[in-house]
Amino acid sequence: MRAAMRIEETELPGVLVIEPRRFADDRGFFMETYNQSALAAAIPYPFVQDNLSRSKRGVLRGLHFQEPNPQGKLVRCARGALFDVAVDIRVGSPHFGHWVGRTLTEENALMLWVPPGFAHGFCALTDDAELAYKCTSLYSASADRSIAWNDPDISIPWPLSSPTLSPKDAAAPLLRDASVLPSFTA
Repeated sequence: MRAAMRIEETELPGVLVIEPRRFADDRGFFMETYNQSALAAAIPYPFVQDNLSRSKRGVLRGLHFQEPNPQGKLVRCARGALFDVAVDIRVGSPHFGHWVGRTLTEENALMLWVPPGFAHGFCALTDDAELAYKCTSLYSASADRSIAWNDPDISIPWPLSSPTLSPKDAAAPLLRDASVLPSFTA
């Protein structure tokens, strides 16, 4: 029997791409979007909150993180298509400022594991794209932080040049100017 989920390391240590097994027939399909036993070794954190975000084409959200009380996020595209990014922002990390991105779609069903201590962002590539995600920590408004989506030191080649941003994201500082960042622990 084939495993319920295929787990791949990315070029950024700690960030994973997870592909659930999809069972399809002429009626539609079924897949497990989360299986604790299948993911326990790869993601050794309990999930405490589920979120759903819907965005119109051209909306970019991020780069978001929480400090203190960082959140790990297991993200997937439930509808449409998204370009999703994780950035290592842990002070002292050998990969500080490095990023990894993947196109997540409802068709490819890929998920991205964004560990605690990483910033997360995404942009909608289709109308009414939905990002569903599980979090390892509860949301805290006082710990909610962001980094500029277009930080030249990070240099993410977003698939759009003039995104629609929230006021918070439009005013986000560069990584080098962030006043609070998580720390790297080996």
